[in-house]
Amino acid sequence: MPLESQHIVVRFEGIVAVAGVDLTLADGEILGLIGPNGSGKTTLLNTLTGAVRPTEGNVAVDGRPLRSLTPYGAARLGIRRSFQNLRLFPEMTVLETVEVAGGALGGRAGRRASIAALDELRIAEHADSVATELAYGLQRRLEIARAICGVRPRFLLLDEPTAGLNHEESADLAGIVRTIRDRLGCGVLLIDHDLHVIMSTCDRVVVLNEGTVIADGPPAQVRDDPAVVTAYLG
Repeated sequence: MPLESQHIVVRFEGIVAVAGVDLTLADGEILGLIGPNGSGKTTLLNTLTGAVRPTEGNVAVDGRPLRSLTPYGAARLGIRRSFQNLRLFPEMTVLETVEVAGGALGGRAGRRASIAALDELRIAEHADSVATELAYGLQRRLEIARAICGVRPRFLLLDEPTAGLNHEESADLAGIVRTIRDRLGCGVLLIDHDLHVIMSTCDRVVVLNEGTVIADGPPAQVRDDPAVVTAYLG
């Protein structure tokens, strides 16, 4: 059964950021979420992870509404995320960053599990480096390593993980995301403006515009949808 947004509406002081979105993310699926800036993508992700409470509608897992969802509660349920803007702890090493995040959830967060997460993201050689001193692309990978350590993620929500990366770095990270999905069987929600990454990585793509879903389907179908071309692809 999926992670769902059930007719989610989010208003901020009268401004409608998300306008009745129904979305499903199945176990083992990589779902792309794209759209113009300000279309509601990050707000929807924040709602699915408990950072924003919907004005109307519910977040649900396995058909069960999760009312009063908090970020900690979402993470304990296996709904894990990365952030559009990097949020790394200053002065902590790469290994400490992962250990602290995993330990906070009460899962298998010992040194072995933390190093395994770093191995997954191919940054274990930097375990003793200060996290904020890593190259930018490696910091992006560290955010994902932190998200998969501890309680096993059932749903991994990634907010623009390739932002600021070059083509080669983006392709490498997309391959790692596919490997994580294959190994863990988790559903992945991928927000990104790199359409090559979206089209080559995702099983399905949802397009938002002005807070509403204007397309939902296989990548090739969505890419050729006239409404998507008009609103986003140009």
